[in-house]
Amino acid sequence: MDSVRSDSRIFRGIGASPGIAIGTVRMTDRGRVVVAETAIAPEEVPHEVERFTAALSKARADLSSLKQQFASTHGPEHLYVIDTHLLILEDGMLIQGTVELIERERINAEAALKRNILKFKEFFSGIEDEYLRERCGDIETVAERLLRNMIGTRHEPIASIEGGKMVVIAHDLSPTDVLQIDKSKVVGFVTDLGGKTSHTSILARALEIPAVVGLETVTAEEIDGLPVIVDGTAGTVVVNPDQETFRDYLRRKQHYEYLEREFLKLRDMPAETPDGHRIALMGNVEFIEEIPSLKGHGGEGVGLYRTEMLYMNRQGLPDEEEQYLVYSAIVEKMAPLPVTIRTLDVGGDKFAADLHLEDEMNPALGLRAIRLSLRKPEVFKTQLRAILRASVRGRVRLFFPMISGIEEVRSARRLLDEAKEELRQAGLPFDDGIEVGIMIEIPSAVVIADLLAREVDFFSIGTNDLIQYSLAIDRTNEHLAHLYQPLHPAILRSLKMVVDAAHAAGIRVCMCGEMAGEAAYLPVLLGLGFDELSMTSVSIPRVKKILRRASRADAGRLVARALSYSTAAEVENFLKGEISARFSESFD
Repeated sequence: MDSVRSDSRIFRGIGASPGIAIGTVRMTDRGRVVVAETAIAPEEVPHEVERFTAALSKARADLSSLKQQFASTHGPEHLYVIDTHLLILEDGMLIQGTVELIERERINAEAALKRNILKFKEFFSGIEDEYLRERCGDIETVAERLLRNMIGTRHEPIASIEGGKMVVIAHDLSPTDVLQIDKSKVVGFVTDLGGKTSHTSILARALEIPAVVGLETVTAEEIDGLPVIVDGTAGTVVVNPDQETFRDYLRRKQHYEYLEREFLKLRDMPAETPDGHRIALMGNVEFIEEIPSLKGHGGEGVGLYRTEMLYMNRQGLPDEEEQYLVYSAIVEKMAPLPVTIRTLDVGGDKFAADLHLEDEMNPALGLRAIRLSLRKPEVFKTQLRAILRASVRGRVRLFFPMISGIEEVRSARRLLDEAKEELRQAGLPFDDGIEVGIMIEIPSAVVIADLLAREVDFFSIGTNDLIQYSLAIDRTNEHLAHLYQPLHPAILRSLKMVVDAAHAAGIRVCMCGEMAGEAAYLPVLLGLGFDELSMTSVSIPRVKKILRRASRADAGRLVARALSYSTAAEVENFLKGEISARFSESFD
């Protein structure tokens, strides 16, 4: 917390959903349920088990009712999160684990559930990937609902909030809370808990509600009823702003909303430079509820659909039919635009039930992604059959993650051929000409990109891991964050090598890492010759605006200059100067 004046305070958290909201604080009780552990007599065990199962039944009924209620106000794509929570309520580890603790430890049902949830938290706490780590939040949200059912307490419904231009501040908000928000009354929200990739944050972005999360103790402040500013882009919350600060943020809000309107005017216009070069601007998607936002921002397809969520928060592995239904829903929602599905990318650092993964000393370099899929061919082929079956519902492409050499590509394609033959034998239709690509995210794949290009239909560069592996940087280590440099000469040369190899072989190349959505990098990526860029939906309009003002020829000269520098700092300074001179108004 920083001090501006005695009665004005600034809090900084995580910008979860962009935009600026100006309103009045409405504190709402969304704190965690406090549970006391109580020993029970043997004859009380059946009663405690019954209390737990009754809480499960009530939670299922409540969520089903909410789903039906929201169906009239939200499209089905936003209700997927409720389905996720309903699935958690059927999870064997959640149910059996809690019942066994009641019976074995002879403790009350609330305490048994709390203990069981701690096991889930231990599983997820060591996960490197932020997106997957945040999935534990869904389990905790469901557990809180069960605990409230057992002790007979309930939260004030978000939908019942009266007044206008309110900013909800809470310890935590569930995705169903966000779905209840009436934007004519609530203009933004702030929470102690949460991360950028939580379900709550994803929904806030999809519904375009400015939000800041992860402030840890903001609900301990005496600020109810005070004026507040929420900057969901910067992750800043200003409580009781002075007049100068208020006017400054009001100007920023007006400017932000003006730019958004201007950017969205380009939604249906081609992502093309004045000298005729097209780049497909696509979206990175985890859930079907993100599709309307992707379309609304002018996305030309899904450049990366992550499938890991299907393997999380459950006891058993998803079968072919379940996967087919999920993939088909995404594909049909996007049709006729393409959906690019990445096969399973989990390993020792990403929890996936029933895969029986052993702990590894260095999971980032261990049995993960394509290595794990090839080690478990039946699990892999189940996923491949589901993707192939979904391919007749629209345009589908699939690609394999963490490829390091030719042998892996050929082995994966052999299993794909086997999956196709099994579908033929079963009389199930699929697109026999489905495009097959690979992720380029390991230095060895960069070096042999010319050889790999002969084996596949397209490349997709995952810059997050490519930078991490190339520079030997753990991007989650705060002490090394300054060394995570997308403009490092080694990274720029690697990107050029991959793009050149792809084009020499006549295949397309996409980038789906965070670098793709940074508008400041667009001139470099244009100059390098990328055919597709995949990013978060809200980044697409800004990138498109810059692209439509850029020149491919000028970008090529810019890249040639950038490649002549020796350090990332030199490249960055040069690029800042070029951006400032040519596109300054697009970065305000």
